[in-house]
Amino acid sequence: MKSSLTYQAKLATPFGVLGIHCTAEVLTGIEFLAPGTSLQAPADAFSRKVCEQLKAYFADPDFRFNLPLQLNGTAHQGKVWQAMCAIPRGQTRQYGELAKELSSSARAVGQACGANPIPIVIPCHRVVSKTGLGGFANHSEGLTLDIKRWLLNHEQR
Repeated sequence: MKSSLTYQAKLATPFGVLGIHCTAEVLTGIEFLAPGTSLQAPADAFSRKVCEQLKAYFADPDFRFNLPLQLNGTAHQGKVWQAMCAIPRGQTRQYGELAKELSSSARAVGQACGANPIPIVIPCHRVVSKTGLGGFANHSEGLTLDIKRWLLNHEQR
C-alpha cells in the first residue's frame, strides 16, 4: 500500500479505501489505502466520474471503464499494461504467457504489473503466477493479495 498526500477522492470499496489521483481531465493513479483511512468526497466533476465508474464496476464486473488515462511508464511497461487490458473479465493469464507474447521475461512482466499506476482500471489483478496468485501491487502477501483475490472472485460472477 502506498501513501501519498494529495488525492482528488478517497472512495470506499468492498475491500477498503481507494485513493484517486487525477487532473480535471485524466486519471493518473489509484492507490490502495490503509484500512480505516478516512473518505474524501470527489473534488471535481472528473474525480466524481472516476468514482462513479469504479462504483459501477464494483456493482457489475462487466462494466467497462471509459476514462482518459495518463500513463507515465517505459515502452515495455506500456506494452504490458496494454496486454493486461486485453485479458477478458473472468480470465487470467500467467506472467510467463504474457512474457512469451511480448518477447520479454516473466520477471519484467511482473515488474511492469507492480508499476501499474491505475490498478483495477488496468487489470493487473488478472495476471497470476504459474503456481498461484503471484504478487499484487508490489506485495506477495497480506491485504493486497486479499484485494487481488476479491477482484478475481468478483469477476467470476
